[in-house]
Amino acid sequence: MNMKNKIKIATDLEQSKNLAEILPLESADMCYEVGEDLDGYITKTIYTPLMHTPYNDDYIPCWSLAALMDLLPSKFTEKGKYSETTYSIKIRKYALTEDVDIYQIAYGNYRWHEDESCSWSDMINTGEKENLIDAVFQMICWLKENNKL
Repeated sequence: MNMKNKIKIATDLEQSKNLAEILPLESADMCYEVGEDLDGYITKTIYTPLMHTPYNDDYIPCWSLAALMDLLPSKFTEKGKYSETTYSIKIRKYALTEDVDIYQIAYGNYRWHEDESCSWSDMINTGEKENLIDAVFQMICWLKENNKL
């Protein structure tokens, strides 16, 4: 069986901790229960739907891809001194190899050129990621840092 990218269903623990600092906790749709097993190893178990427990070291909210996608705006507008520019979202998926796809999320718009041709121009884009959830996470962090979310 030929498997493409490893499927990631939710933010990982580190991403979840970061998002818990910048997003409303009620936007999370799952959580990690973090604990120790009998041998003293750290365990993490993901639960869905989110257990309504306070955020602490034992229960850390996490976000599914669907929950994160719902947070991304379809577009946003930047107001300059003399004009406004609206940027729309573009989600890209490329085949890097036969077994690996690459994802990228961008906000940009179409620009007209002197020769009357038109092309898409990114205003911002994520790095190329092997999981869509990693690209969405990166974009949400940028949007939040830049007051677009």
